[in-house]
Amino acid sequence: MWFQVDTGILKVVLEAAQACNISTVDFYPDIRQADPRFGDFQANGVLPYAKLHHLNPRHVTEQIVEKLRSLEVFSGKIEVSVAGPGFINFKLSGSFLTEWLNLYKSENDYRSAIAQNWSGRRIVIDYSSPNTAKQMHVGHLRSMNIGDSIYRILKFCGADIIRDNHIGDWGTQFGILIMTIKKEGLRISDLSLEEVELLYQRGSTLVRSNESALATARNELVKLQNGDSENLEIWKIINKISLAAFDDIYREMGVSFDYTLGESFYRDRVDRIYQELMEKHIARIDNGALCVFHEDHEQFSRQPFIIRKADGASNYATTDLATVLYRTEILHADELIYVTDGRQQDHFQQLFLTVQKWYAAFNRKCPEMQHVWFGTILGEDGKAIKTRSGTPIKLKELLNEAKTRAREIANEKSEGLSDSDRQHVANVIGIDSIKYVDLLPNRTNDYVFSWGKMLSFNGNTAAYLLYAIARIKSILRKCDTDIIDLTADCLETEEEKNLVRKLIYFPIILSQAAKELRPHYLCTYLFELTGECSTFYRADRILGEPTNITSRRLAIMLRTLNILETGMHLLGLETLERM
Repeated sequence: MWFQVDTGILKVVLEAAQACNISTVDFYPDIRQADPRFGDFQANGVLPYAKLHHLNPRHVTEQIVEKLRSLEVFSGKIEVSVAGPGFINFKLSGSFLTEWLNLYKSENDYRSAIAQNWSGRRIVIDYSSPNTAKQMHVGHLRSMNIGDSIYRILKFCGADIIRDNHIGDWGTQFGILIMTIKKEGLRISDLSLEEVELLYQRGSTLVRSNESALATARNELVKLQNGDSENLEIWKIINKISLAAFDDIYREMGVSFDYTLGESFYRDRVDRIYQELMEKHIARIDNGALCVFHEDHEQFSRQPFIIRKADGASNYATTDLATVLYRTEILHADELIYVTDGRQQDHFQQLFLTVQKWYAAFNRKCPEMQHVWFGTILGEDGKAIKTRSGTPIKLKELLNEAKTRAREIANEKSEGLSDSDRQHVANVIGIDSIKYVDLLPNRTNDYVFSWGKMLSFNGNTAAYLLYAIARIKSILRKCDTDIIDLTADCLETEEEKNLVRKLIYFPIILSQAAKELRPHYLCTYLFELTGECSTFYRADRILGEPTNITSRRLAIMLRTLNILETGMHLLGLETLERM
């Protein structure tokens, strides 16, 4: 029995093709979901093969189908038919669906069955990565949220994955801050992060209009990066204040990391970067700065990748290169994933090109590198979401607003719960809704943020999924525990079969989300599964039926609940027992 049915069918189709003397070197059957009127899965690939070899595609297809029908693995379980000029349809029988349902009962079953696809791959995923000395705002939501979900999905699929919060703690903001702190004679340890940010804003305003102040700020940054003791002490205090505030947000969002290694961690490694890139003539001095040019690239042949600025200071490129080296030499990563907004695409293209040349020059194994970029959160006016004054909305304020609005909903819909339970419900609905609406669109798309749509119990929302899960749990609480989770007998009704068919697609969708690093596939699937479940329990009564029917339908509901909760967890969402 195959946990992932599409890959199981693919394997058998290839074996059947070989038995029919069809070379699998140029036969590429693609197994995909079929039109429900004709089957559950469809295989194509015969048409291009037949065209290449000047054969009749219908005849080739019939040969493969005849072989498939003779296989014991298909006997009585999967109906195979020819469609059109060269397609093969597969319809799963009730006995196949029942066998699958009885074999895969829990999250551990799903995990162990799918883990073999990703085991042995060591991946470092870099996400969130805010700059210290500044509060996180709504623009920081997506990297944190998408990155955490991708981590969870890959971890579940068996990858050895490390979470790294590569914070910006060594950049230009510190030159400005240190200059302003010294100028105003402030005691930095007494300040909150909000006050530090205001201090930075005052300094930024000054350097924009005063060349002397700008030169001072740049000098303070160089002094810091060269190890000046006074500047280092100010820097340490600011980072301590920042990290404490960040951790409050991460706890609220249910996000954590294996490492928080900022740019500063790599400051002792940058000289090696300069030396190696110059030694192999990958970097050269241009207008006083050390740069990499990619002459073989149309865009980057003239657009420099600056490794060291003309004033001697390092920058993002420097520490990003040092980070790659650390992650491959010390963390032994095979793959690196960076989750940032789409505006950084040029930077990462240049980074990856530089790493490839650099590693090749020293005969190092180059890691696979992916930039997982995302679009912008828009206000209902279609522009990047901001406050009325035009400043970015602070993430802390957004989360508080979500919980406040969700509390109004909980007060209305959860009257039977205690006050503390209603507050818990409100907190879960509020935070889950923020996270889910962010994961729902294809990550490369922009999306419009709307409180009304986000907190609705109708449509594809976190509240809708949470309510469906709580409703299933309510049904299960009413059942005799002696008949829960017994092995189901053969499925009978179309609603039973359709719901189990939907359950079978879970590992397929999960694999697709993992391969493409797009959590929205899972969001769409969970919404569709919830709808199929609603259709099932509206049509097929669970309680009050003969024991074998009740037991079978409870088994279906338990598997559905498990997959819904597993899916929600992979999206980083909490679920509720009651609403």
